[in-house]
Amino acid sequence: MARQLEEQIAGRFPVGQRLRVLDVGMGQGTQALRLARAGHQVTGVERDATMISAARKALSAEPPGIQERMRIVEGDGRDTGVHFLPGAFDVVLCHGVLMYVEEPDALVAGLARMLAPGGLLSLLVRNGDALALRPGLQGDWAGTLAAFDTTSYRNRLGLDVRADRLATLTSTLAGIGAPLATWYGVRVFTDTAADGTAVPADVEALLAAEEKAGRTDPYRGVAALLHLCGVRG
Repeated sequence: MARQLEEQIAGRFPVGQRLRVLDVGMGQGTQALRLARAGHQVTGVERDATMISAARKALSAEPPGIQERMRIVEGDGRDTGVHFLPGAFDVVLCHGVLMYVEEPDALVAGLARMLAPGGLLSLLVRNGDALALRPGLQGDWAGTLAAFDTTSYRNRLGLDVRADRLATLTSTLAGIGAPLATWYGVRVFTDTAADGTAVPADVEALLAAEEKAGRTDPYRGVAALLHLCGVRG
């Protein structure tokens, strides 16, 4: 996914331009730090105190120049309008957040308002068109049958959350002035791997296969996650 994001940034902005980046739901700050190291000015928004602590600890280990390029704001993705002016960012990320939001349209619209013209909105969501795959591949046939007609599911943390369908989000993005420019599948082959699974010896081949499948129909359509990139008109 990081490679996909880098590709989109490289294809839409001049080489060397220092971008204003907003990472909503930044978690431990992994992606935000990667972008700060690349020279961009990054603001991370997170409400979980444990995640904020981890992000601050990671940031404190970076050189002063990188520390100066990253700001951490404690808050919720739904109140971006309280903290920031419309059009204040070139890139807005919201990865792994929408599944926890019961009605995501207002959140996504708020994120789009943060974008300057030509800005990039990057969303990572659970794929609502492929919810039957994980239980099916694990031999849970009752769970498989139940997953066909819903966008609700229980995640690995035991939380009841929701997924998004590509067609629905495509319509949403068009309606808020940040139409879908491209999309990728994420975790096509590896979604059923158990947490803590050892890194295989052929990990480079695995990553290459995932990268290829995430860009290729019909494989990307059955990925566990979807990475959608919208561009502000």
